Amino acid sequence: MSDSPTIDSADRNRRRRRRTVLGIGAIFLLPLAAALYLYYGLPGLRPIGTVNHGVLVEPPQPVPALSLPLFPAGRTRPDFLARRWTLLYVGSGVCGERCRAALYDTRQVRIALDQDMNRVQRVFLATGRCCDAQFLRSQHPDLITVRVTAAAAPLIAVLPTYGGNSPLGAGRVYLIDPHGNLMMSYPPNAPPKGMLDDLQRLLQLSTIG
Repeated sequence: MSDSPTIDSADRNRRRRRRTVLGIGAIFLLPLAAALYLYYGLPGLRPIGTVNHGVLVEPPQPVPALSLPLFPAGRTRPDFLARRWTLLYVGSGVCGERCRAALYDTRQVRIALDQDMNRVQRVFLATGRCCDAQFLRSQHPDLITVRVTAAAAPLIAVLPTYGGNSPLGAGRVYLIDPHGNLMMSYPPNAPPKGMLDDLQRLLQLSTIG
């Protein structure tokens, strides 16, 4: 009988500690639970609109690892679309006015990244007759030019279509992250300032690439 007060006191102390722990947990968890409820339980309160200028690929699509023929010679590494951010343009190897404008825009965007420019590579998937070597050598020495052959079919299949236009003739620029995921695209004549803004934001937020 003499031990009862001691046991009751120990029980009270345990209950008090438990209430204290639960109270501290509630302080941290309740705001998170409320935020999740407001976002998922009340869709009308979700923030609308996005800050990106490109068209998101949802969900992002992993690009296949392929070794493809380079222009003028050689082959790519199978992971050439990974490890860095990639601006990928698909167009005719003859590279007419629209193609040249797209390559110029991606070049200027990369240069404007300044100290981060080496985190970004430019790739030209050249279809048909390829290519004007003098033009590419003088205007785009940093460009990775890949010949589109049958071996590129798995990569082309990943690129989304818009308005029923094949990626081969759509004239779009595609953005691939350093994990090899296709995440965004830009239509022909998209303002390069928007592309630059997107890349600057992504490079600022990301530690990869």
